[in-house]
Amino acid sequence: MGRGEYLVKNLKRHWMLLLMLLPALIYVIVFSYIPMTGIVMAFKKYQYNGGIYFSPWNGLSNFKALFISGKLLQVTRNTLLYNIAFIFFGVVFEMGSAILLNEIINKLFKKTVQSLMFLPYFISWVVAGAIIYNVFNYERGVFNNIVTSFGGTPFDLYNTPGAWPFVLIFLKLWKQTGYGSVVYLAAITGMDQEMFEAASIDGASAWQKIKYLTIPSLRPTMMILVLLGIGNIFRGDFGLFYQTVKSSALLQPMTDVIDTYVFRLLIDNGNVGVSAAAGLYQSVLCFITIMVCNKLVKKANPDYALY
Repeated sequence: MGRGEYLVKNLKRHWMLLLMLLPALIYVIVFSYIPMTGIVMAFKKYQYNGGIYFSPWNGLSNFKALFISGKLLQVTRNTLLYNIAFIFFGVVFEMGSAILLNEIINKLFKKTVQSLMFLPYFISWVVAGAIIYNVFNYERGVFNNIVTSFGGTPFDLYNTPGAWPFVLIFLKLWKQTGYGSVVYLAAITGMDQEMFEAASIDGASAWQKIKYLTIPSLRPTMMILVLLGIGNIFRGDFGLFYQTVKSSALLQPMTDVIDTYVFRLLIDNGNVGVSAAAGLYQSVLCFITIMVCNKLVKKANPDYALY
């Protein structure tokens, strides 16, 4: 039987399953693959009358304008450093929260704590930005009102660039820890409970079971999540960096990332070609990073690799 006949036979045999798969396939093609053709804008001088595909080509001029702008290295550095911090502290807090939740015996208290941790995930960055502004506003903020009522000096957060890395990392952890801990909690729930019972019989304390059983068993899950995070290490959370910082020029050296930089290029300057070039630059960096990291992980331990 030839390959063609074998393919037709399988299509006839599994046509119902393939038909169920068709909506998801159409969705991926329409929203993931067709938009990829917009990459050509990075190599064109965009004109509204020509559109994406009929505007004139301009070679690498958009990339040249992007690199000589003087801000690309700065926003790339910020994006990389912020995401490294998000990944590192995310793993620590998410795994730690899951382990602590698993150790809680009282079911009602456990569910209450988990619900409170999960709640910030559903709060949009617009609302979170408004909360931060109303708390730390220099003139009318809650924090400064409390400080001045005790005779202290008000703190102007929006004119202190050095404080924002700590604020942004805190906000990211506040919003993602509850959601991220669910994956680790599910992994803990799926562990073989007999090894914990055997450890208890041997006299192991709660900390020893966490150190020698729980954490090593969570390592594969942690590696997969870290690799997924590394795949987006050059992509900033636009909502976090734009809605909380807004467009403050004073704070941009410490808070500007590639995503907000591309947005300003498009909105403030209207330069579609340079914005597309910045987006392509970002995607290429992410692709190279995940390929290199996955190769290194696969070489060290194939079981932890994504593919």
